Amino acid sequence: MRKKSAEKPQDNKNTELFEALALMEKERGIPVDFMISQIQKAIVTACKSTYGGNEDVNIKMEPDTGIFEVYLNKTVVEEVEDKNREIALDEARKIVKTAMPEDKVGIKLDPKDFGRIAVQTARNIIRQGIRDGEKGQALAEYQSKLKEIVTATVEQVDPKTGSATLRLGKSIAVLPKNEQIAGEVITEGSQIKVYIVDIRSGGKEPKAIISRTHPDLVKRLFESEVPEIFDGTVEIKSISREAGSRTKIAVYSRDENVDAVGACIGPRGQRVGTIVDVLGGEKIDIVEYSEDPVKFISAALSPAEVVKVDIDPAVERVCKATVPDSQLSLAIGNKGQNVRLAAKLTGWKIDIRPESGFFGEEEENAAENTDAAKDTETENTAAAGEIQTEETADTAGETETVTDTEE
Repeated sequence: MRKKSAEKPQDNKNTELFEALALMEKERGIPVDFMISQIQKAIVTACKSTYGGNEDVNIKMEPDTGIFEVYLNKTVVEEVEDKNREIALDEARKIVKTAMPEDKVGIKLDPKDFGRIAVQTARNIIRQGIRDGEKGQALAEYQSKLKEIVTATVEQVDPKTGSATLRLGKSIAVLPKNEQIAGEVITEGSQIKVYIVDIRSGGKEPKAIISRTHPDLVKRLFESEVPEIFDGTVEIKSISREAGSRTKIAVYSRDENVDAVGACIGPRGQRVGTIVDVLGGEKIDIVEYSEDPVKFISAALSPAEVVKVDIDPAVERVCKATVPDSQLSLAIGNKGQNVRLAAKLTGWKIDIRPESGFFGEEEENAAENTDAAKDTETENTAAAGEIQTEETADTAGETETVTDTEE
């Protein structure tokens, strides 16, 4: 196929088009190459609609030189039967002097030649391309931050529901009231840290599921504040959290020379203090993880001291923790919070008991011991009776034998 080619002076309208595409890339983040591909797709569709299904099109779009040309390819023939797909030899030679039958010749098109419906279809394709580009950009932005903490700007707070609309980079996300820390006040224009829990892309636009109550928010904060966690020297084993009130975090050091708890607290408590400030004053208990459940459970119940931990051999992951009488309420916590968080942290069901025992427990134990003693005595008496009966029977047999002998 021979094609006519000639350098054309740069068209001002073309320059404006490419400048608009560059501006769109800058403002919306949609690449120029992507938009050019959408425009080309729209032109092909318009040609197909206008020229009887002929979509054999060559499109030149060069942002650097400002070239924007469209050529509809037709086959050179002696006698034209389909004007949408064929061109007469003499007409073809006006474009390419050496054109021969069966050659393909590109006929330059003017967008004005497209019909109204074809133009509208092309516009719709371009608009859809813009929407798809923005959706792709938002999805890519979210995907890069999935399971991470981002700093968002509060744009609006719904006075009825309490939900906050946040801007995350170029995207928008909603922080529901139930994903906000209890008691905190979010104001428009302020910046807050949120954790991206998940990304949903089923709707018109991708949707980020964000939270300030998720336990992994605390985990990511410690990773950002504690270098030993970031480089892997200290490992976060588990976290239990009641957002806005208290968090327990179990840490373990892979290096015996590094104190895991001390590293997380930081010099003068600066590291943990920074995290507490981000969480609005939420209390944080940092405990040392241990493979020994007794040690781990004892540590998890801090700030209470634990006298001993008895593992129930009959039931899996159930134990009794004994604490000094004076620290019973501390071990249990306000409305059971301390022991509840300790149970979540360790994965054990924990029964808290005072060192002196519960009121009336001794009487119950004594009664149980008395009943057990009575049962034992009854069993012994019954056993003795059986033995005596056997002895009597044996004696009777011996007497009978003697009598028979005398006779």
